Amino acid sequence: MTASEEIRFRAMGTEAHVIVVGAEASLLDLAERHVAWLEDRWSRFRPSSDVSLMNAMAGMPVRVEPETVLLVQRALEGYRVTQGRYDPTVLGAVVRAGYGRSYEQLGDAGVDALDAALLDRGSSAIVVDEAGGTVTMPEGVGFDPGGIGKGLAADLVVAGLLGAGAAGACVNLGGDVRVDGVSPDDAGWLVGIEHPFRDEPSAVISLHGGAVATTSRVKRMLGPEGQRHHVIDPATGESAQTGLASATVIAAEGWQAEILAKAVFVAGVNEGRRLLAGPHAMPWSGTTGLLVDDDGATVRLAGLDRYEVVHEGSAA
Repeated sequence: MTASEEIRFRAMGTEAHVIVVGAEASLLDLAERHVAWLEDRWSRFRPSSDVSLMNAMAGMPVRVEPETVLLVQRALEGYRVTQGRYDPTVLGAVVRAGYGRSYEQLGDAGVDALDAALLDRGSSAIVVDEAGGTVTMPEGVGFDPGGIGKGLAADLVVAGLLGAGAAGACVNLGGDVRVDGVSPDDAGWLVGIEHPFRDEPSAVISLHGGAVATTSRVKRMLGPEGQRHHVIDPATGESAQTGLASATVIAAEGWQAEILAKAVFVAGVNEGRRLLAGPHAMPWSGTTGLLVDDDGATVRLAGLDRYEVVHEGSAA
């Protein structure tokens, strides 16, 4: 057993949990500040953030932080790899579905109408000037970092902790989990995959390095029986209805796991299986996952057995 320290806090509209191994507890404060710094730049609910400025000044190049350039580049790569099943420009559809404010601010009475509801999609027309440090959004198009922001933030914070001297680290941002380095015990980093309808996990996996992300319609539902939720099918502009309640993906990095979890959820069981195993997923090798359909049945995808364990202890 290797000594570890941990901290829990709220950030990015969700619960955050950070564990460091073989390092001083002061690194936990570093992690919390790092997440807060990224949220300040990526939140679409903060008017001065990079993302808000990009959207407000659509049609013009906007100078942003290097981390924001990376965020947009990763999102566009996900759009290409998934052939549009993941699209970071569904902001208008998200607002039309009822998510005009952060989820923790939403009530049963709905939300005020926002200009963002008029936005259209347009990932292919986003211009990123890495050398100049600018992003140009097309007019009438809005960028929503959504889940990929949490996945990439987990990647960056873990890298920062290891760079600051931690022997190992785990960052969990609302279920987007990224781990690397030495774990607290020899079993590796244990991660429970939450079941959308049951208290016990669908599975427990062990990672020595990598990421896990889950997309679910169950936690963020508006309207009866989950017919209106935050996972938008870019092809229709409506909440995705593919027979899935959740999709969990294991990948090398958090941003990849988050993008693929959304894409698989939108694709459904059969197309999602082909997406992870097919040639379009080859740039992100080693991906696998677990799906839960609307009846609560689990579908284990090829390769999951490499990570799944039977364990009676706690999981990250």
